[in-house]
Amino acid sequence: MNLAESAAVEQLLIARGWEKSEDAETADMAIINTCSVRASAENRIFGRLGYFTGLKAVRNKNEFAKYKSFEKATKLVEEHPVPITVVVMGCMAERLLDSLQKEWPVIDYVVGTYAKHHFGDIITAVEEKKEHIQIDDTEKYKFASVSYEQGAKSTFVPIMHGCNNFCTYCIVPYVRGREISRPVEEILHELDILTKYKVLDITLLGQNVNSYKSTYQGKEINFSSLLQIIVDHLKEINSTIGWVRFLSSNPKDFSDELIDVIAKNELICHHIALPVQHGSSSVLKKMNRQYSREQYLDLVKRIKAKIPDVSLTTDIMMGFPTETEEDVELTLDLMNQVRFESACMYYYNPREGTPAAKWEQIPENIRKERLQRVIDLQMIHTDEQMKKRVGQTAKVLVEGISRDNKNELLGKTAQDEKVSFPADKSLIGTFIYVKITALNGHTFKGEIIER
Repeated sequence: MNLAESAAVEQLLIARGWEKSEDAETADMAIINTCSVRASAENRIFGRLGYFTGLKAVRNKNEFAKYKSFEKATKLVEEHPVPITVVVMGCMAERLLDSLQKEWPVIDYVVGTYAKHHFGDIITAVEEKKEHIQIDDTEKYKFASVSYEQGAKSTFVPIMHGCNNFCTYCIVPYVRGREISRPVEEILHELDILTKYKVLDITLLGQNVNSYKSTYQGKEINFSSLLQIIVDHLKEINSTIGWVRFLSSNPKDFSDELIDVIAKNELICHHIALPVQHGSSSVLKKMNRQYSREQYLDLVKRIKAKIPDVSLTTDIMMGFPTETEEDVELTLDLMNQVRFESACMYYYNPREGTPAAKWEQIPENIRKERLQRVIDLQMIHTDEQMKKRVGQTAKVLVEGISRDNKNELLGKTAQDEKVSFPADKSLIGTFIYVKITALNGHTFKGEIIER
């Protein structure tokens, strides 16, 4: 989601005649897009703010500026100061809306979740060298018209925003707000634009895409219906888009209707991110995930029955308050049953303002040890699942030249796996078919075949 929102702001700047700076030291504006999901993400932002505090001192030619630390900026201001505008946006900006700028005077603008559409006003103020302008963060959330990164063949398309689930560990509902679904007409219009840009691969985005709800042509539309409308529209306009994906899904809302839509449409990748978070029903209940271990496994069974070639990825959190050794074993057992292709794995960190942050915490060393066991098992499963693909033929989106071998190209499969193969660079930005011949680490080796 942050990548999509960053791309939308970047497109606005480019449309106004701005260009990417090769280096932050010489930029006229630096925009820091933030995340609050984990404390580590916020800590990195504080580090960046420290960097820009030093940089701004040099750009303003302050008396105590550390010029030796910023050689390019020092050269830039040899004769006179050159201002830089620092903007912080995203979830951390929303969470610390009233205090961030006071604690970090280097920041010129704090742009919360509901104020991103004011970027045009900020850009105008910078261009016209105006004093700081006030922006309103109390308005209704508005979707950007396009979240496209210039020249990209793969891009994100936000379809909903916010979350109503209130998992007890998660800060997202507090910083993103309640669920808002984007109108179908706006989504289809963006697909038309992406087709003109010759985009090949899109990912529909939302904190929980499965809870999408809207109306279209007088009918109530859910996520399953939206997916079918999108597929039909892409076919109708003869779109360049050949792959449709989506992130992220809450298992409690993953319907049989959705499974059927995925199974019958070739444009929809058979690659599903299905965050389980934990393998113990008691822990899932404490997390307020609103499904049990048994319900999750039954869902996986139904998905695999209708979509035999599906690849599943997941999120797993270890060390949540109340977790026991038995709960850990249940999680490992669930992993052994499902055999995920990959997983985002992390140990629980309390987030201020969430219910779980107030509960008795498991010591960090135990959290880390339990996480390591999950990581070790997932590495086995990933290797196992990828080895099964050797010898198969895969449709591949060619993305660029391999960094390891300049005579090879690098692409990705519908399962989002990397594959390298010898070919001419004229194929970059196209779909081809590749026979997978070997596995090198987590990258396939292959050779082009005719289809």
